[in-house]
Amino acid sequence: MSAKDAYEKKLKGRLAEWRADIDKLKAKADQAEGDTQLAYYKEIEALRAQQESVRDKLDDLRDAGDGAWEDIKLGVEKAWTDLSDSTNKALSRF
Repeated sequence: MSAKDAYEKKLKGRLAEWRADIDKLKAKADQAEGDTQLAYYKEIEALRAQQESVRDKLDDLRDAGDGAWEDIKLGVEKAWTDLSDSTNKALSRF
């Protein structure tokens, strides 16, 4: 397995974990009421948008040649870090 393939596999696994975390947040939001519920839903929408951005970057990485994927990796890692930070913050607030 190449370094690119290993990195892609790692990212796919982490995306699945974030999806599960976001689903847990959604379940908690469904239990909330009023303004709290609306705030939770807004935050969940933002997390899903960030998750989509990481998925898009993963597609770019997948399409990149073996020589060019290292350049794309920087953008992937930035999006990854942003989503991770946002998810962790949301989990601590909910």
